[in-house]
Amino acid sequence: MVSSALPAAGAPGIPSRLMGRQWLHAKRAIVNLKKGQTVGKLVKEITVAAKLGGGDPAGNARLSAVLDKARKANVTRDAIERAIAKGTGSGGEKSSLDHIIYEGYAPHKVPVIVEIYTDNNQRTAPEVRVLFKKGVLGAAGSNKFLFDHVGLVEAHTAAAGADLEGTAIEAGANDFSPLTHAENDDIPEGVTGARFVTDRTAVHAVSSWLKQHGWAVVTSEIGYVAKQFPELDDAGRAEVGEFLQALEDHDDVQRVWAAVK
Repeated sequence: MVSSALPAAGAPGIPSRLMGRQWLHAKRAIVNLKKGQTVGKLVKEITVAAKLGGGDPAGNARLSAVLDKARKANVTRDAIERAIAKGTGSGGEKSSLDHIIYEGYAPHKVPVIVEIYTDNNQRTAPEVRVLFKKGVLGAAGSNKFLFDHVGLVEAHTAAAGADLEGTAIEAGANDFSPLTHAENDDIPEGVTGARFVTDRTAVHAVSSWLKQHGWAVVTSEIGYVAKQFPELDDAGRAEVGEFLQALEDHDDVQRVWAAVK
């Protein structure tokens, strides 16, 4: 009688190179899944940006920034054009995405705001509730007072030792902070990166000034900045990080704002 059971991993009969291939295939599958999620989120962001600010990137800083990201992620021209047409309604198919804000708390009472764009909230809402099982999902208005609702522009320049304070003043931003590749992987290593906080109505003007003065803008949007940050030890920070990553990985979640450094 011939057994159909396979030998255990590492047992005679299974070459180590075969196990290596299995892990390689699994890794490739994960990478492809992540790439698909990234492309999907970028296409959705293009649609939303075009819907909110029009289809001309020269007059729509948010659209211009996401188009740069889309090209770097190898999103096809056809997908980009369809997303813009859908957002503006020029292609005969208007965007049916609903913009929904969820407020709540990650583990250790870290305030969180989750920005969602979905075409089916009956599907998305229960999925978000499941994701919050390790936190607390609050009612509308439950924690927005813990954040400032502002314009955010993230950019970088090759100029070493750039005067960030002077740049912020000249651009018309209200505040600034240095930004590194570790904090935003759209900021290349070895450059000067910064996040500029603006009035919500000044996002486009600040983005345009930066571009005209040699800065590459990677983010241009209206978002939330926490007013205070709870103290976390390493274990707490890791638990909060896992919670936030699970939110980020959901296809309909476009932004996650959290009071964590």
